[in-house]
Amino acid sequence: MAETKKTTKKVAETETEKETKPAAKKSAAKKTTSTAKKTTTKKASAKVEEKVEKVEEVKKVEKAPKAKKAVKEEAKEAKKEAKVTKKAQKEEAKKPAKPTVTEAYAKALNVKVTPRKARLVIDLVRGKDCDEALGILYNVNRRASRPVAKVIASAMANATNNFNMNEDKLYVASIQASDGVKMRRYLPRAKGSASGMVKRFCNIYVTVKERN
Repeated sequence: MAETKKTTKKVAETETEKETKPAAKKSAAKKTTSTAKKTTTKKASAKVEEKVEKVEEVKKVEKAPKAKKAVKEEAKEAKKEAKVTKKAQKEEAKKPAKPTVTEAYAKALNVKVTPRKARLVIDLVRGKDCDEALGILYNVNRRASRPVAKVIASAMANATNNFNMNEDKLYVASIQASDGVKMRRYLPRAKGSASGMVKRFCNIYVTVKERN
């Protein structure tokens, strides 16, 4: 009886061992597959992270020289601008200060009028306002009135356009007529003789100022 009990126990133990072994094998296989999957996923994620890091490093490396170049170019431009401003300041310092312009000039050279005839007209206009002087000259029946009026109008234009003077306040500060070119000719006389003749020209000078 004891022997039979022992044999039955052994048989039962062997059967239980047979049943537990495949279960243990299956669990071990499942564990190994799960660990293998985890390791593969970890490796894949690690590879992806490495690739991403490499791409970011490449981008940083590409961006860095561009940023450095931009900074260098900006610094060069700033230096150039500073040099230009310094040169301009030096040139301005070297230039003498311009005096304030209070008068304008005009002249007409070698006008086909004798100085004496021109002076007769000039004396009518000296010291008067420019508008009044032009009005007088346009109404004077003299040959010299037209060239004198042209010179005064030119002096007025110089004052207003070049020196920004007020046209309404301008007056003829000084005006004069001097000798210009002298053309020597002759006149025929009796018995084949000739007498000398001089054709005179004049130079007209006008200065215009503002009234205070």
